[in-house]
Amino acid sequence: MTSLLSDLNPQQLEAITLPHQSVLVLAGAGSGKTRVLTTRIAYLIQSGQVSPSGILAVTFTNKAAKEMLTRITAMLPINPRGMWIGTFHGLCHRMLRSHYQDAGLPQAFQILDSADQLALIKRILKDLSADDKKFPPRQVQWFINNAKESGLRAAYVTIDDVFSRHMLEFYQAYELQCHKVSAVDFAELLLRSYELLSRNEILCQHYRERFNHILVDEFQDTNPLQYKWLKLLSGTGTKEAAAVFAVGDDDQSIYAFRGAYSGNMKDFERDFGITKIIKLEQNYRSHGNILDAANALIENNSERLGKNLWTAEGRGEPLRVYNAPNDFDEAAFIVEEVKTLHAEGIALSEIALLYRSNAQSRVFEHSLFNAAIPYRVYGGMRFFDRQEIKHALAYLRLIANLDDDGALLRVINFPTRGIGARSVEQLQEDAKVQGGSLWAAALLKCDGEVSLPQESHKSLKGVAKFVFLIMTMRQSCGELALPQIVECMLIHSELLTHYAKERESSERLENLNELINAATSFVHEAGNDSLAEFLAHASLEAGEHQVGSDRDALQLMTVHAAKGLEFHTVFLSGLEEGLFPHENSLNESNGIAEERRLMYVAMTRARRRLYLSFTQSRMLHGQTRYNIASRFLDEIPQTCLKWMQAAPRTSFRYSNSTNPISTSASSIQLRSSNSSRGGWKIGQSVMHAKFGTGVIINCEGCGSDARVQVNFDQAGMKWLSLEYAKLSTV
Repeated sequence: MTSLLSDLNPQQLEAITLPHQSVLVLAGAGSGKTRVLTTRIAYLIQSGQVSPSGILAVTFTNKAAKEMLTRITAMLPINPRGMWIGTFHGLCHRMLRSHYQDAGLPQAFQILDSADQLALIKRILKDLSADDKKFPPRQVQWFINNAKESGLRAAYVTIDDVFSRHMLEFYQAYELQCHKVSAVDFAELLLRSYELLSRNEILCQHYRERFNHILVDEFQDTNPLQYKWLKLLSGTGTKEAAAVFAVGDDDQSIYAFRGAYSGNMKDFERDFGITKIIKLEQNYRSHGNILDAANALIENNSERLGKNLWTAEGRGEPLRVYNAPNDFDEAAFIVEEVKTLHAEGIALSEIALLYRSNAQSRVFEHSLFNAAIPYRVYGGMRFFDRQEIKHALAYLRLIANLDDDGALLRVINFPTRGIGARSVEQLQEDAKVQGGSLWAAALLKCDGEVSLPQESHKSLKGVAKFVFLIMTMRQSCGELALPQIVECMLIHSELLTHYAKERESSERLENLNELINAATSFVHEAGNDSLAEFLAHASLEAGEHQVGSDRDALQLMTVHAAKGLEFHTVFLSGLEEGLFPHENSLNESNGIAEERRLMYVAMTRARRRLYLSFTQSRMLHGQTRYNIASRFLDEIPQTCLKWMQAAPRTSFRYSNSTNPISTSASSIQLRSSNSSRGGWKIGQSVMHAKFGTGVIINCEGCGSDARVQVNFDQAGMKWLSLEYAKLSTV
């Protein structure tokens, strides 16, 4: 126990050794939250307060769950299989597999990943003759998932317009089709699990009595349904309520677009009767200047739980700020700095280039390619998302469940076997009339033509050939072990033969062979030889990023993708109004606050050196945009910054952080008196012959390219070229 609790700071020790009670641990970036979580579990077990089977720990990625298990087993000589440690989706899947009958599911239910779900929605829209331009499939997908994550079945969704009524019809059709093919999507896993516990009091009580301690990582990223699931499972308000150990940081809540609700942290305080918040504020990652800058920035957000990161490592270097004439110059500057850092011994993999929008990456990639600097775009194609792997998994899904329509449609003519689009459409029409699956329709279509064994199978064509293939495959796999099932499928499906004919076949063939290795590893790690479990594992893993090559390379990624990572040096580019903070945030409730949290996350990824850059002009979406430096630069103390060249001529503070554009001249405070274009200044009242009176609220460019943005009293916002607009002062 002494070694387990050694080298902890007072706040970490307090959190780890708390008695049986629910607590909120506010863990700042780099404060050792993973160590606190894993040590808390080890402490509870080693002190005899709970057995491994009484622990339930929730993470947001499978990678984090595996790391937690690895650390715990390194601390204690225990078998971790008794513990429930995983993602919300993974744990709910485990529960539904154990109680599939009570949940109203068949034993062989399949999981739809995001791509499969979208494909199913497209088929439903086509069956309903819906206009996919008026009702984009991705928007329908968002509507369905948002409803489920709010805990709403189609029957309980409120509609208030014609558009919503159509969306509800699609949701209802989608539910019927999922039920027909025995499939559940990611959102359904959680909703179905919540409904199972809600209506089955005996089962719910069983799990409440089992799990005495529930630990939740990244609590700020939970959505409303996940929070309701935790409340239900923990039995809050009851005498036997579990102790919930919630670890999170409201300042790092950046996934509102995915449904995350940081307000769950305050609800948790109220609902669980939290009397004390433990704050982990000592940072073990970054130097003082980086932390001081991040603290000052995030203080501009209201309704925070509040904390202030500090370090014992010293102030370190100031943040370097670069004002580039354009985006190509910005990229050239970063490339030269990367070269210098690498020459000084910093590994390229320890350097990250972050951007707010994917559209920014092209110029960086072009410059890095020309400079022969290896780079990796973090978040590229994942193993289970690769084309050849998706095809292989579709065959495996058919082996496990013949009624999986999505899998059948993916491979019915791949590799090609003479089944055209019209044949597939006819099959879908038959299935619709019969009220069954596509496989059932295919069997009827070739009734009497296919049987096993059959000598003349080579004469079969089209749908009959496909039916015979699947029947043969299922018979051949029989009682084989999981890795052999995968190998058998690859041979019978002729995927190996097909891809071997391609010009660049080696990578695809290696990936298909790696699928066999993945099955072998799954059996070894999970102690499970079930094909259905392996397919569920593949679906759950599909959302996880798989880092490819081990070659030393510069890391390129969006700021969102950088969450949870850290680097020696970070370049944070594009700090311009409209880009970061993003222009979309200006019209969203609390949009600027979310953007500020995103900036905070980006800054706290850096351990030793942080660069901030912005451009006076940038090519985005095919147009040159003239920029004003981001307000976030004004929110960082100048004592923390080192300007690589003169401060920008046009940069200003906003009196109202949620409303950057105001008609009031007094709300804009200029940093420099040079913020003008040919005598015109921001905040100046002007007159236009056509648009009337207004106030200049923005200006950009110079010479013949100079223009101003005016908020006219009657005509609204207008950009006017100063060379042609006949403005006069008021």
